[in-house]
Amino acid sequence: MKMIRLAFCVIATAITVSATQAQTADEIISKHIEAIGGKENLSKVKSLYTEGSMDMMGSQAPVVMNMLDGKGCKTEINFNGTSIIQCFTDKDAWSVNPIGGSSAPVVLTDEMYQSGKNVIYTGGILLDYASKGAAAELQGKEEGAYKIKVTIGNAASFYFIDSATYYIKKVTVKGELMGEPLDVTTSFSDYKKTDFGIVFPYNQVLDIGQYTLPSTITKVEANKAVDPSIFEMPK
Repeated sequence: MKMIRLAFCVIATAITVSATQAQTADEIISKHIEAIGGKENLSKVKSLYTEGSMDMMGSQAPVVMNMLDGKGCKTEINFNGTSIIQCFTDKDAWSVNPIGGSSAPVVLTDEMYQSGKNVIYTGGILLDYASKGAAAELQGKEEGAYKIKVTIGNAASFYFIDSATYYIKKVTVKGELMGEPLDVTTSFSDYKKTDFGIVFPYNQVLDIGQYTLPSTITKVEANKAVDPSIFEMPK
């Protein structure tokens, strides 16, 4: 009887492994793209504008993001009368963080830039990832999600795509806090379809080790005019 149970376990494991291997990274990414609106709809989105708030130290801090496809993404958080800014472009990245002791703009390291520059694409890095210089590799499943490693140059990001909905559950990248390396994870939930046909996550949680920063999106607009000069680092 034990041998029969063992045989069933081996067969079940083999079926599970076979099912995982049967799907390729491209097939999973294709299903993800379709789930969030499809390539045609995503390709029509040339800019994104969002408003929301982030829970910081018990206070709700307004957050505004402007993204111009392939050009730049600028996020500004207003916390207790000060502006915390992070900006990525197609060339570099910079930030202003008075809370971290720097009220002047600072250029981010190349490693931080390579890890985070995926945010400049309105359709996400997974849409036509090869044309953006990225490579994708399926690394199995974890907690009901496909784990896909996306590499650009020497920087790697890990995308966890829900095996039921094909929405992104979380993204993990390498980051830095006060000079120390760490894993930075952004989790996504409360996906809703926008009036321009794209499914968007209205709840996000940024986990940077010592701190967890939840945020809620209240407004999403597509193809709003964006002045490219807003991505330039102030002198």
